[in-house]
Amino acid sequence: MSPDIDSEYSVVAIDGPAASGKSTVARKLAKRLGFSYVNSGGLYRAVAWLAGEHELRPDDWSAVSAQVRKSVFNFYLRNKELSFLIDGNNPDTHLRDEKVNRTVSAISAIPEVREFLVAHLREFLTWDNLVMEGRDIGSIVFPDTPYKFYIDASLEVRAQRRAAQGQRDDLFFRDRADASRRASPLTIAEDAHVIDSSSLTIDGVVGEIIGRLKIKRLPEALGLDS
Repeated sequence: MSPDIDSEYSVVAIDGPAASGKSTVARKLAKRLGFSYVNSGGLYRAVAWLAGEHELRPDDWSAVSAQVRKSVFNFYLRNKELSFLIDGNNPDTHLRDEKVNRTVSAISAIPEVREFLVAHLREFLTWDNLVMEGRDIGSIVFPDTPYKFYIDASLEVRAQRRAAQGQRDDLFFRDRADASRRASPLTIAEDAHVIDSSSLTIDGVVGEIIGRLKIKRLPEALGLDS
């Protein structure tokens, strides 16, 4: 599945910009397939939270990287979904804090942080079949998986979805920052199947993905109704 992993398991890669619906789609798809669900963005948000806890500036790459190296990350699957502790603390309730929203793009641009987290993301494939969502899963983390999807939506629709969630991300800024960073920028893998979710329901997107997975002969998808 990647140059660094030899695994008996399969991974479905779901990429896309913020508020495209990829997280909801990936979680529901994982349940349909019986795969474990991994939200890679949650790990970058956790590092943003960690930097904030230690009052580190997101543009101080050296300090943030040093903090990541000396912190203890414990990853585990709970109810077929990735969970983790950092130095014994569970940051889940803080991952959508306004401060995290403001700094996560800058934190995600730090090459040492991406290298650290990508190594762990690849390791998770030794645990179980995965549906993993993020911004570089098909292009960088698992470039060899045949099951790649890119979920998109118009900026207007994504802004409406973010507002409905009570979030106030500047999506234009997030898009520009994610696409222009030097380390693993947001991009569409050449062999990814692109789905515009602007006018589709979640079930509609999941159904389209399952249909494609059947064409690709993913065993767990073959017995499912699309």
